[in-house]
Amino acid sequence: WPTVELHPSDPDNRDFAWRKKLLYFTLLMYRLPPLFAGDTVKIGEISYKLKTPRNPELVPVNTVFSDSLPQTVVQHLRWIMQKDLLGQDVFLIGPPGPLRRSIAMQYLELTKREVEYVALSRDTTETDLKQRREIRSGTAFYIDQCAVRAATQGRVLVLEGLEKAERNVLPVLNNLLENREMQLEDGRFLMSYQRYDKLLQEHTKEELDSWKIVRVSEDFRVIALGLPVPKYKGNPLDPPLRSRFQARDVYYLPFKDQLELLYTVGPNIAAERVSQLLSLATTLCSQESSNLGLPDFPVDNLLPALHVLNTLPMLSSQQLVQRLYPYNSILGKDGRTAVEGVLICESLSKGILPHSFYRTMTLLVALSRLVVVPTKLQVPAGIKELHPPNSSPTFISTPSHSQLMAEMMQSHMVKDICLIGAKGCGKSVIAREFAEMLGYSIEPVMLYQDMTARDLLQQRCTLPNGDTAWRPSPLVTAAIEGKLLVLDGIHRVNLGTLAVLSRLLHDRELDLYDGTRLLRWDRYQTLKEQLQFTDQQLQERSIFPIHPSFRVLALAEPPVVGASTNSSRGQQWLGPELLTMFLYHTVSPMARAEEMKLIQGLTPNVPKEAAEQLLHLTHSLRKTNDATAQSLASSLSTRQLLRICRRLSQYPEESIAHAVNKACLSRFLPSLARASLDKSLANCSIPDTPDPAEHTRDFSCSVKDGVLTIGSVSAPVYDANEKMKVPDVLFYDNLQGVGKNKIVDRFLHLLNRPREYLQLHRDTTVQTLTLQPSVRDGIIMYEDSPLVKAVKLGHILVIDEADKAPTNVTCILKALVESGEMILADGRRIISAEGRPNTIVMHPDFRMLVLANRPGFPFLGNDFFGALGDIFSCHAVDNPKPQAELAMLKQYGPNVPDATLQKLVAAFGELRSMADQGTITYPYSTREVVNIVKHLQKFPDEGLANVVRNVFDFDSYNKDMREVLIEALHKHGIPIGAKPSSVKLAKELPLPEVKMTGYWTVNQGGNARRKLLCPSETRPIDIKGPVFLRVQSYPCNRQESRALSFSEEKAHWQIPMNEVNIICDVTTKDDVVYVATCNPVCLYSMKERGETIQCMELYDVFPRTISGVWQPFVTVAPLGSPLDGQVVLHEEQSNTVLHLDMVTGAVRRLMLSPDTDPPAATKASSWWSSKEPQCLTAQAQSFAGSNWCVCVCSNQLEVLDVLEGRVHSISLPINLKSVFLVAEDRWLLLESNTNKKFLLTKPMHMNAEDSGVCQLHSISEDSVSTGHGATEVSVPQMLSCEQLPNENLSAALDQNIVSPNRILADTGSFARVVVGFPDLVSPNEVYSFKRPVDLSVMKSAETGAHMFLRGGLRSGAAKQENCVSLLSANQVVRALPPNKVPLKEVYPKDVTPPMTAAYLEVTDLNSKKVKYIPVPRSMMVSPYTSWLSKVSESDVLIAALGSGGVVTVDMGGYVRLWETGLDTLQRSLMEWRNMIGTEDGRPLQITIQRDSGLDVSAPKHGKFDPNNAPHVGGNQWAGGTGGRDTAGLGGKGGPYRLDAGHKVYQVSQAEKDAVPEEVRRAAREMGEKAFKERLKEIDMSEYDAATYERFSNAVRRQVQSLRIILDSLQAKGKERQWLKNQALGELDDAKIIDGLTGEKAIYKRRGELDPEPGSPQQKPKRLRVLADVSGSMYRFNGVDGRLERSMEAVCMVMEALESYEHKFKYDIIGHSGDGYDIELVRVDKVPKNNKQRLKVLKVNIHNQSTLLLLCLGL
Repeated sequence: WPTVELHPSDPDNRDFAWRKKLLYFTLLMYRLPPLFAGDTVKIGEISYKLKTPRNPELVPVNTVFSDSLPQTVVQHLRWIMQKDLLGQDVFLIGPPGPLRRSIAMQYLELTKREVEYVALSRDTTETDLKQRREIRSGTAFYIDQCAVRAATQGRVLVLEGLEKAERNVLPVLNNLLENREMQLEDGRFLMSYQRYDKLLQEHTKEELDSWKIVRVSEDFRVIALGLPVPKYKGNPLDPPLRSRFQARDVYYLPFKDQLELLYTVGPNIAAERVSQLLSLATTLCSQESSNLGLPDFPVDNLLPALHVLNTLPMLSSQQLVQRLYPYNSILGKDGRTAVEGVLICESLSKGILPHSFYRTMTLLVALSRLVVVPTKLQVPAGIKELHPPNSSPTFISTPSHSQLMAEMMQSHMVKDICLIGAKGCGKSVIAREFAEMLGYSIEPVMLYQDMTARDLLQQRCTLPNGDTAWRPSPLVTAAIEGKLLVLDGIHRVNLGTLAVLSRLLHDRELDLYDGTRLLRWDRYQTLKEQLQFTDQQLQERSIFPIHPSFRVLALAEPPVVGASTNSSRGQQWLGPELLTMFLYHTVSPMARAEEMKLIQGLTPNVPKEAAEQLLHLTHSLRKTNDATAQSLASSLSTRQLLRICRRLSQYPEESIAHAVNKACLSRFLPSLARASLDKSLANCSIPDTPDPAEHTRDFSCSVKDGVLTIGSVSAPVYDANEKMKVPDVLFYDNLQGVGKNKIVDRFLHLLNRPREYLQLHRDTTVQTLTLQPSVRDGIIMYEDSPLVKAVKLGHILVIDEADKAPTNVTCILKALVESGEMILADGRRIISAEGRPNTIVMHPDFRMLVLANRPGFPFLGNDFFGALGDIFSCHAVDNPKPQAELAMLKQYGPNVPDATLQKLVAAFGELRSMADQGTITYPYSTREVVNIVKHLQKFPDEGLANVVRNVFDFDSYNKDMREVLIEALHKHGIPIGAKPSSVKLAKELPLPEVKMTGYWTVNQGGNARRKLLCPSETRPIDIKGPVFLRVQSYPCNRQESRALSFSEEKAHWQIPMNEVNIICDVTTKDDVVYVATCNPVCLYSMKERGETIQCMELYDVFPRTISGVWQPFVTVAPLGSPLDGQVVLHEEQSNTVLHLDMVTGAVRRLMLSPDTDPPAATKASSWWSSKEPQCLTAQAQSFAGSNWCVCVCSNQLEVLDVLEGRVHSISLPINLKSVFLVAEDRWLLLESNTNKKFLLTKPMHMNAEDSGVCQLHSISEDSVSTGHGATEVSVPQMLSCEQLPNENLSAALDQNIVSPNRILADTGSFARVVVGFPDLVSPNEVYSFKRPVDLSVMKSAETGAHMFLRGGLRSGAAKQENCVSLLSANQVVRALPPNKVPLKEVYPKDVTPPMTAAYLEVTDLNSKKVKYIPVPRSMMVSPYTSWLSKVSESDVLIAALGSGGVVTVDMGGYVRLWETGLDTLQRSLMEWRNMIGTEDGRPLQITIQRDSGLDVSAPKHGKFDPNNAPHVGGNQWAGGTGGRDTAGLGGKGGPYRLDAGHKVYQVSQAEKDAVPEEVRRAAREMGEKAFKERLKEIDMSEYDAATYERFSNAVRRQVQSLRIILDSLQAKGKERQWLKNQALGELDDAKIIDGLTGEKAIYKRRGELDPEPGSPQQKPKRLRVLADVSGSMYRFNGVDGRLERSMEAVCMVMEALESYEHKFKYDIIGHSGDGYDIELVRVDKVPKNNKQRLKVLKVNIHNQSTLLLLCLGL
């Protein structure tokens, strides 16, 4: 035994050692002396006479030890000998571990019996036990297998793992066990030796041979080894099979025997410590421990563990226990607590060395740095050159990894190792570094779920001559050659398959399918010595030694506590059996400093600040207890962090947040997880700056001098040999989102890279992913898959639909991507560099592009990203942004109107959002929009509403789905279902004739000029603040109003305000609408086509009440550039002026007067003091880019220049009523008492240095008839600040005129035009459109519903005039209450006017028409009616839009956009009709155009046929079809068309729709009859049915959505799997060779996979619905409708869960003041029909006679 001892004092010494098997190593000196034939073995009083074995190499060796066998083992051996002498088969049953097998082998060695060993697995078939066909020289022969060989040769058949075999496999042995008989496939019949010997007395052996009768030896026995099921996982024994065995419970050795054995192993360990460890093991194997759900402690592993402790006594016992029994990984909280309690009881948690000292000790001892203790450490090593630690440039050592290496070195000394660590934590890198240090060659084996025992050990193949053979797997090669076998992914492989390795891992022995036996090194040497055989002779007998350096290193992800075997989130794979196979080490997450060192070592150029921020985020996610955050942390593994840092080192300008979002695929995360990620990014101070690619969409793409450049990134263009594999697709540049495949194909086309394409599906297997087998001339040939071709040739491999294949199949890509290695089915190996034979060297240009749908609903594929996402650089190809999609569609349809494209983009964006939320199941893609646009481009006359049916007709038979789609299309203005005649424009009435009614003269007299000088004072604005308030964003549910009919209303949406709030002002700036409310004071801002509504609540600034009732009134003035998004808000009652920034939320108070700052003592109350002069209004205009607003007080004007921060006070000699800003330097003032008008002129620019004097000129109004004299004074409600365009002025006055002008509106006229004002000094002519009746004298009292809503008469004048001018449209629009509208002229006599909030009076000066547009009544009105009446005369407020038209906001917060201009209305109507399409209603004709072969002569009318018979062809009769020369239809050469009236026999759509009334009536009666019968069947009245339907219909759509999700979950859960080893079905490619040899079970078929044996039962989910049934629910239902909404919610739950009782069990419990557990629905008695559900919804509370409904509280 050559060994190299490791002396810590010698740093240059190398760790190179052969070691003997540890198990019972201390007892080898007591080996049993040689036994010979004729000897007798006696156990107690039972004796057995030995026989000479015919094949001595099949007798176990080195298993029996004399003088030291524990009494328990001796008793087991004695019992087996008894059964052997009785000729009975035995079953050794007991806990997992090698003890049962060891006892069986010891008995066989004692009795010199030959053994046939087979490890059963779920892949074992009948052929593995009886006979298997092999082909030799073109002929198929049957080869006897283990059971037949044992029976005929008199051997002992050892069957291990009976619980692993699938049902109905082992019963094939029943007759052999019972009667020692079996019919073989080759025609032979095995017969018991008694019957055979009887026949031999009557017949010769030749006769029996001719009859194919074979004698079963009298020495044939069966020893079965198994686990008790159901305690352990597995299939229970078939009763007939079980009855044929004699059972023996082989439990762990008794405490005393075990303790003596452990004392012998660890002489250097304190006896108390050994006893404590064994006590712990015994406790964790007790029945009480099993009742707690704790797996058995691997008692057999105490021997190797104590050997480590004996060598390194300074180790902690608790650390040792963690390696044996990693309870932190396999147990939940309760289990961990229980184990820690046992540790404390056994005092194993005490005396642990300090962590740093422990680490130093183990590092120094294991890695031979310094002399610490005089310890020799011998560990196995490979045959390659050893490397000192940390010599690899790709491995950055950290303290935690160094400690782990040291611990692995200790465990490596005695046993195989398993590394447990999260995905991407560095297990593979650690394994490679470990192998490099010890000079090992690595043999990686990637495990997967469908892996069979054959895949692990041996695979069948064909030789070049067609003979079948067995090819050893890499596992077998590694065992023989002494490599380090890395089993990557033992958490994935099935336990029934992995069980075939238990003997290899425990005893270092292995029996293969072709009869080859691999023996432990020392047993091989013993056998060689005893039999005096050479290596060649043993190899001829198929016996090979396992190299003593061979070791197994398994890699696994942590088990998921409590998960089932087939759980999508993982499984609890680490059970009692696996615990006995390895010593376990956990790769704990690195500390932040360690991970930082690792990142900087592997990516030295990464910006340090970026790496620190990234690690701060990652570790904050890992440390949290939030499950959502922990799932995000799994996407940020160390591997993924390195990838991000490598990218950041090359592109330092890239955003960290963008890289993190890409790594986590945040676009596809659920909203809760996405919000959690955003919050974590914000907490870690990582700014979520938008990706530059989102804005820079004009990336140039060019190929120049063989270099492709996209934006700032360049790459050389590939020189491809196989041009046909370079994709070439139609692709519009500079656009994203046209599809994953097109993007990839375009990318490869630009790079000129050939591709190999591989599309996966649910039937994809590991074999089909790599090689495709086929048969040629009787020889199995393997065709390279596209994957192998791409690896060979350096092509790009495009794997499409990766999520459709099972993740256990695609996970084999991990080894190929990570380490560049993969083993193929034909024995070849893909490697990344030259080396061994029979390999494929990976081409350096090979790359992989994987395409997959996003994880999660509604895509029900497998979670490819979750399994393998971190080994790829992930990029989310989202649906295109609206701008990108619009630009792309324009290229597909350049002639399609932009408005149509915008509607399509918006509608499909909404549908995709609904698909993400699960409202609809189908995720509409860009592809469908492109097809619609192509159709519109080719056939522009077809309407959009008709063309979209090409996509949506799929859902035309699903009523709920159809309603959702129509609603979404209508919301965005696609008029599906509308008719061209559905035009509902308001009726136009004629305007009175325009007349000149007087003059306005601006007095410029000297005396007046001197008297009316107005001094002004300029001072800085006193600003208080800012304070920052929250600006909340709400979604804007904008609905297009022209879905089914065309009217003036364009769109509408609801402001998110409460029911008691009051709208008090609305104004606009460009395309932004500002709405102010006053109960409480809030400011809303929204864009015309925006998706959000911004809201700033000012409740803290304006409390609702100070003392008594306080009713604020607020006006808003938006500011212009550069103060866009900022407004000035004025509150009249407190005279408060605020400056608000809707972007930042900053609020500043602007103090108007210097003396308004109160004393400190009264500051709080004086803020709201009303002692200041009451300001009337606040207005703002922006002239030449300035930003100022005017506050009007009784005799003073306060001009606030917000941009300069100054206020100008202008003192006036009059008391003001109102101010109109007709120009920047000219303002029209109205005196309060006399309504006399004044024109105030002021300097153009008020500066602080020149006080400036304003002049006030009186304006005299003269009528036409009286000349210069008294006349009636008009009180303007609106005066435009700009003039009408000249063409509009000329059209309004019916004369060609060019002059300054202003348009005015008052109560006595529809409109007035003041020509020459305010610029001309001469008298200004006033032209008026007089009203028949002045509005001010109309009744202000209201009647009907309007009065009911308003609560009676108004008090006082309203503050808002509700009148605007639209100068470009030449219109005046005002909002009037219904009582001031001539309804009799607007509506016919027999039509009742609709209930409206107001009418928009549109006075059009171009067409001289007036029309009244009804504004729909508000759905919600504040109960403060008197307050409402002070705000506005009608229930709406109005403002002009910058884009033309007006916006109204009713008192319920409903915003409506109106289009009033005639030109724009006409244009919109044409577009609307084009979207519907032109259908003239005429029947379609089919015309066949053909060449008659006859030339036309000359055109003529043709003969008249008196019978008017139809004529086709020819050139004689007039009125025919398809002829020539004559007048007719469809021909050629005729003078003109002539239709003779022959009927076209085609049924029109109208005729199709015109179903006879009696048929309709019969259908209705049939439906009503069926409905009544159904009610009668469930004993439900029609009243109750109507009551239930009222609430059921309200949630019908939600029920449908919920059931869609439940259906999809059920479909995924019931997805069928491949069942293999079937006698019928599809041919299994992996069984082709077996098929050649004639085997039957070579097929596979789809079926529902049975649950894994021992897996936890899948039980339905338990739900409890808590319902509030208290009296307050009924009391306040009238306020907020809580009862109705609550009942709808409960109804939704009951309806959605109907027929899902096998998945969900629910009950409904009520709570109220009377109790907290009122039982409403029992879990075993859920309602089955509508009547029972309605009964649940009716609860009589507190003996009230009213039926009370429920409230759902989840």
